[in-house]
Amino acid sequence: MKIYHAPNTRSVRIVWLCEELGLDYELEMFKLGDACMRDPEYLKIHPMARVPALADGDVRIFESGAIVEYILAKHGNGRMRPGEDSPEFPTYLQWLHYAEGMLMPHVNILVVETILLPEDRRNPVNIDRSKKQLTRMLGAVDQALEGREFLAGEFSGADIMSGHAATVSARLGGDISDKPNVAAYIKRLNERPGLIKAFAT
Repeated sequence: MKIYHAPNTRSVRIVWLCEELGLDYELEMFKLGDACMRDPEYLKIHPMARVPALADGDVRIFESGAIVEYILAKHGNGRMRPGEDSPEFPTYLQWLHYAEGMLMPHVNILVVETILLPEDRRNPVNIDRSKKQLTRMLGAVDQALEGREFLAGEFSGADIMSGHAATVSARLGGDISDKPNVAAYIKRLNERPGLIKAFAT
């Protein structure tokens, strides 16, 4: 498998997943904003000129959540994903999709407003609103983690998705000072060798 990857992006999730599963992979490295990401050949792989994307034999797929589901279905051998008859399966689906549906839209706003835009073009109203929304949405994660280490029973693809999103949310200003379960969860995830390697790649 080939992972199209740039540091400090959602493609960290795919590297992390492959490390957790012990899968062999090759990295095609980019930096955000690389002109080569807009080359016609790469646009055939990812039409939005972004990462991650995955090449697996004849398969080409992009969108981090879809890639996580694909890898677990094709190469997971039942690992990191509760069976469809498990009582944890609906919970797993919920948190697998919570990352992109709830957390990452506000992460995106904060990245644009606090990193990508020059200071004179930043909108403090957008920044404040997104930090408040992230804080609120991390509250739901904190509740879900009460009495458990991971979001859907055992460590799973839901943690790859929403665990990564929670980590980034806290780094960008989501307040976890009153969310001990989230704080402990982020610490626990960030101590996993697979995530350490993915963040360093």
